[in-house]
Amino acid sequence: MSREHLFGRMTKEIMDITYLGHSSFKLKGRLASVVTDPYDPNKVGLKYPKTEAEVVTISHPHDDHNFIEGVSNTRKVIDGPGEYEISGVSIVGISTFHDDKKGEIRGKNTIYIYEIDGIRCVHLGDLGHKLSEDIQEEIGTTDILMIPVGGVYTVGPAEAAEIVRQVEPLITIPMHFKAPGQNVSTFGQLAPVEEFLNLIGLPVEKMEKLSIKRSEFTEEQKVIVLERK
Repeated sequence: MSREHLFGRMTKEIMDITYLGHSSFKLKGRLASVVTDPYDPNKVGLKYPKTEAEVVTISHPHDDHNFIEGVSNTRKVIDGPGEYEISGVSIVGISTFHDDKKGEIRGKNTIYIYEIDGIRCVHLGDLGHKLSEDIQEEIGTTDILMIPVGGVYTVGPAEAAEIVRQVEPLITIPMHFKAPGQNVSTFGQLAPVEEFLNLIGLPVEKMEKLSIKRSEFTEEQKVIVLERK
């Protein structure tokens, strides 16, 4: 589907994206909300905000990504590849790996594609390798890309920048980077988000929450750094 066709699908609904920290976001549409990769605060070192959502997606079964009990009023937990439709939200999970050794070190990872109120969002989870042409084709046209940039356990700043150039999302939101308050013993070696920002070469905006509707997208690519709730 062409970008021109996508931009022709105008909608009055506003989708909100709130950053809960680490790799966790809340995507709130008109009919339902989705929380990605909720984390155990004891593992990460950051308080996990009180939140609720109809759907929770888990990219892989590690404590900093599968704290399901941290989200209330959940109707459906998705923890692997497949095609799902819940409360007007379309979700597709694509199987990938948590490392660049085909999962030999850290196992598998799931990329999720969400269609919410006409907006196509992609969450890469703890992706540990570059994208093959087949995976790029499966991901397809992307409005908003949530990508790990910290390295060590995922792709690092340089690989993340390369992936953004491959996918060409209209909006890129970095995640899984070094942040104040994290457990230093576990996440102290992560790269700060600034390393990615220095490499990507795109306009950068910082904000508390992203609220956007279909008609507000432009062809200009940019990076949005969200403040943790």
